[in-house]
Amino acid sequence: MKRRLLLCLILVLPIVALAQGQAPVINQSTASGNIYTEILIIVFIVTALIILMAALSMLKAFRVIAQEMLHPQPYVIPESIQAKEYTEWKNGKPETPGIWTKILGLKPLSEEKDILMEHQFDGISELDNPTPAWFMWLFYGTIAFALVYMVYFHVLDYGLMQEEEYEIEMVAAQEERKIFLASSANNIDESSVKVSTEAGTIDAGKSVYTANCVACHGDKGQGSVGPNLTDPYWIHGGTVGSIFKTIKYGVPEKGMISWEKMLTPKQISDLSNYILSLKGTNPPNGKAPQGNKEG
Repeated sequence: MKRRLLLCLILVLPIVALAQGQAPVINQSTASGNIYTEILIIVFIVTALIILMAALSMLKAFRVIAQEMLHPQPYVIPESIQAKEYTEWKNGKPETPGIWTKILGLKPLSEEKDILMEHQFDGISELDNPTPAWFMWLFYGTIAFALVYMVYFHVLDYGLMQEEEYEIEMVAAQEERKIFLASSANNIDESSVKVSTEAGTIDAGKSVYTANCVACHGDKGQGSVGPNLTDPYWIHGGTVGSIFKTIKYGVPEKGMISWEKMLTPKQISDLSNYILSLKGTNPPNGKAPQGNKEG
């Protein structure tokens, strides 16, 4: 041990002297780089010392093993241990099993002779250890759980089966989808409205048109007080976004009111797509074109 400490001291002293003899840092720009280099050197030195100590310990262990192999000596039980074992045997004190032995349900070493199995192989015997009590209780618990489960779900029909739970969850998901679509539909504006040719959208838009727009634009969009909605001419733009904006904010100077407070964003979107669907239908008695031609 002393030799190892002396060897480590011999290795460390030159390094410390070298570190103390280094020139100071000249400017701030190189300070951090030098600090990191010194830290790296220290880590390397410490690692080398640990490896050296481990190598010396292994060398000593190999020497002891080699000495024992060349000059084997029988193991002698200390007298204190022998006296303790003799006293326990004389007094008939049983061996106290440990906590781990109790948990696993193992037999103490003194009782292993009673559970030896008959067959042996190469001098190796097998013990007939019983199954641990905790494992048996767990096994019986699974059987009890299976019986309760069968009675609860299959005999008394108190619980829902997987198919029933699936159907209930699907219904709930559909309701949540409707709520989500309804809430997201009210977030539509002139910049986010999309063109749709779905029959449901067109029919919904037609209902809104019939209830609110026929008086000014005609029952087929041919125009009366308001402009013709079936020709390619548009005063305020013919895209779905432009139509949405015109309906939403209105054109007060020309007599068209704002529908923003009377129709929901979804209704305005449906109405805009219905108006787009009227393009090219050419109803009779159509009003003369107004505005600029688009498309």
